Amino acid sequence: MNDRIRVPEVRLVGPNGETVGIVPTDQALKLAQEADLDLVEIAPQGKPPVCKLMDYGKFKYENAQKAREARRNQTNVIIKEMKLRPKIDAHDYETKKGHVVRFLKAGDKVKITIMFRGREQHRPELGFRLLQRLAEDVTELGFVESAPKQDGRNMIMVLGPHKKKAEAKVEQQHAKEERMAERAAEAAEEAAERATARAAGPVAQKKERGRSENLDPEIEA
Repeated sequence: MNDRIRVPEVRLVGPNGETVGIVPTDQALKLAQEADLDLVEIAPQGKPPVCKLMDYGKFKYENAQKAREARRNQTNVIIKEMKLRPKIDAHDYETKKGHVVRFLKAGDKVKITIMFRGREQHRPELGFRLLQRLAEDVTELGFVESAPKQDGRNMIMVLGPHKKKAEAKVEQQHAKEERMAERAAEAAEEAAERATARAAGPVAQKKERGRSENLDPEIEA
């Protein structure tokens, strides 16, 4: 990095961000060598340019680590789509709504499309009311990100989740772990009940056989 700086003087910044001042470039290079650091130009547009004393290798490594962490935390925006008809029956509506609820819980956006056919195209209010109803039914999980609008023969609305994708994944993982723990506890309880039943069974049978063997009809007669 040092050999790229070809100006007579630079505004020098120390390794901890402190301002050293305007110094000749040769002197800045000497200070870098004495401190076993690099002289890195951080603001070439400055007059004079601003340079900083730093460990450039460490700087690149830390930046790469930050970029890797940012990519790991980055969530891809996924838009699911659900199509409905203006005159959808109650059962189909509940089924479609269930899918929308599942998508929103997973942190996904949902594009709702109302498809008009034939004379239905002259009744856009049917689709608008249906979209309003759906938005109200899932208001605890999502919000209207894009208001209903006509798009040719269709009417479209986009619902956004209240929770981010990462948060939804964490909640789903916790819920999964809780269900697994509950099933494990139930299985352990059933196994304990079976073990208790097996242990009590032979004792009861032995006592019953003992009583029957001692009952001699001739003695009582």
